[in-house]
Amino acid sequence: MKKTLIFLLLVSIQFVNSQELALVKKNSKIGYLSKDGSFKIEPQYKSARSFSEGLAAVENGGKWGFIDTKGTWVIPADFKDAKDFNNGIAVVQKDKEWVYINTKGEIQKAPATEKVFDFNDGVAFIRQNNKVGLINNKMTVVLEPKYDQIKPFENGYARVELNKNWGIINTEGKELVEPAYAEIGNYFKGTTWARKDKTFGLVSGGKFIPVDGAEKIWDFETQDLTYAKKNGKIGYIDLKGNWAILPIYDKGKAFSKNLAPVLVGKKWGFINPEGKFVIEPTYSDAEVFSTNGLAPVKESNWGFINESGKLVIPTQYGITTNAIIAMFTQQDKGFISGVARVKNEGKWGFLKPDGTVLANQWFENAELFSKSEKPQPVAAPTEAPKQETKTSKPAAKSTPKPAAKKKK
Repeated sequence: MKKTLIFLLLVSIQFVNSQELALVKKNSKIGYLSKDGSFKIEPQYKSARSFSEGLAAVENGGKWGFIDTKGTWVIPADFKDAKDFNNGIAVVQKDKEWVYINTKGEIQKAPATEKVFDFNDGVAFIRQNNKVGLINNKMTVVLEPKYDQIKPFENGYARVELNKNWGIINTEGKELVEPAYAEIGNYFKGTTWARKDKTFGLVSGGKFIPVDGAEKIWDFETQDLTYAKKNGKIGYIDLKGNWAILPIYDKGKAFSKNLAPVLVGKKWGFINPEGKFVIEPTYSDAEVFSTNGLAPVKESNWGFINESGKLVIPTQYGITTNAIIAMFTQQDKGFISGVARVKNEGKWGFLKPDGTVLANQWFENAELFSKSEKPQPVAAPTEAPKQETKTSKPAAKSTPKPAAKKKK
């Protein structure tokens, strides 16, 4: 007897027929490239932003509006400027005011604020009497303005400042770490690093755990080790605050794929969690491994090695933009969603893991690929409802402006 699958209409947010598009500039015009190397939207715009939640802000005749992935205008170009959508809300400049709109282009009435902020992780800041709080995409206050400063949310958590002390909250405004520290790090597995007076340590379960001799601690990333400085040298600590790898290196970076780049003298190599070199110090610079098992390494230029240290893509590319652009655009280095953004002879393109260039095309500018479809409710089987798919944060527009503007 066949087993009958019972489907319930669960509101399971998923990306249906999801695709990724990259903003690229060719012949001084901006278009959108698919992962197969073909143009989904031919270059035709003077200024534009990357796709976010199925819409991209583009300029037409000095005004900004939004197009869909077919290049069709969904929200007419009636705005002086426009930002990315997040949780169905975008910030636009209408005449002289910055306001919120939904995906239909309708202006949303927001609580009073001295400054209009972009949405991030489903919430936006409001400022009243020089104090900062949070609103959600329904324009409801979820945290009354009480902090002196809130940093942008990362993975659902944000650093907050109150009376020159720092703590951590979540997107519901709940205080996870009370503002009691002179400095504080990101929130990872219920733990953060912090500085109390002149002592660096970890905060876990509401307790401050000093780290022996630490002069500085960096954020935990994807693994349960992070790098820290003692006596001017870099080592690695675990989530309990113990020195798992003694501080003997001149510089270090995060662990990924159980490998971390470290500097000895003038050369970078990679160590494992036991502190043993898997890839001997050979390169003038190195970045962390991507999920596909390749890491950028530099000789005179950048190439890529695999986890055994074999150079699989020659060191002939650039991987970073200039410092001014880096303030406004994503600077993730290495392979992201299957391709790596690289520069060669003044042009930008996308490398595939086999070292070939996507569609053998180079561009005047190229942003990272970003998810381009709207999240939609779909039917899911009761046996195994699918989880929410998290998208990468879209890149900023090619001609960047500050992330938030004051109302005038």
